[in-house]
Amino acid sequence: MQGKVALEEHFAIPETAADSMGYFPGPVRNEVAERNADIHGRRLSLMDQYGIEMMLLSLNAPAVQGIPDKARAHEIARRANDYLAEQVVKRPDRFQGLAALAMQDPDLATRELERCVKELGFRGALVNGFSQLDGGDSIAYYDLPQYRPFWAMVERLDVPFYLHPRNPLPRDGRIYDGHPWLLGPIWAFGQETAVHALRLMASGLFDAHPRLQIILGHMGENLPYGMWRVDNSNAWIANRNKWPAKKPLGEYFSANFYLTTSGNFRTQALINAMLEIGADRIMFSTDWPFENIDHAANWFDTCAIGENDRLKIGRTNARRLFKLGNA
Repeated sequence: MQGKVALEEHFAIPETAADSMGYFPGPVRNEVAERNADIHGRRLSLMDQYGIEMMLLSLNAPAVQGIPDKARAHEIARRANDYLAEQVVKRPDRFQGLAALAMQDPDLATRELERCVKELGFRGALVNGFSQLDGGDSIAYYDLPQYRPFWAMVERLDVPFYLHPRNPLPRDGRIYDGHPWLLGPIWAFGQETAVHALRLMASGLFDAHPRLQIILGHMGENLPYGMWRVDNSNAWIANRNKWPAKKPLGEYFSANFYLTTSGNFRTQALINAMLEIGADRIMFSTDWPFENIDHAANWFDTCAIGENDRLKIGRTNARRLFKLGNA
């Protein structure tokens, strides 16, 4: 399929280049580092080769979210955003930007998002999970009350927010002790992000801000297979669990979340997600440079779905959500 739009596609600046490298052995680490540093060379050539018209670019992980000092985190976010804006302006027909935000300080994050959208022309934000605070030992999830003004700004600007994975802190990941292979994209990324998304759903956030749209990668971080049980297990026993949200959580999943195919190139998983959330809320992505463009595109272009759904998932859903026009 020609004309695909991909939106979980990363780059790095020198200050974040070492992040995300711990999951790759030596020779592959060098390869991924080269991919991360490139925008207009090999990346663009691969896009041409595999029918990707546009990438929405975002900073690698955990990057800003892993910098406990608020001022330093904000400095790196602004530096990354300014660099990305310089790259986008060179080829706006092929690249658009998603803002990095220092969520350690909700006020700074709010102002930076507004700057990125109104002044730099970015199409939304991508944040790498929870943010570390106070020397790195404390963490903040975004269902907390101090983030409500930030979410109000996201809704006011009418842009999507991509909740990207990161590992739990070592103190919170003892279930993985002795099994480091479970960390990162193998398993821990998805579990950590799914819990964060459920916290957002249960918090009442989407009752207060019903137009918010959150994006989850990797075919929904396993949530399409778990949402029914979350609601059913809570519903059949009266007063079993109480949370602020006014609706079953699955209703927010269907109304306030989009999924992407990043790093999950499996037809059975795609069909399950389509049955759960609908083809109108799924979008193509590759997860470059941490996955391979050819793997993503060759699978998606031939997977056993209808051509109307392929067009929606591959192109038109993203163009509508990010206001990229209908061309």
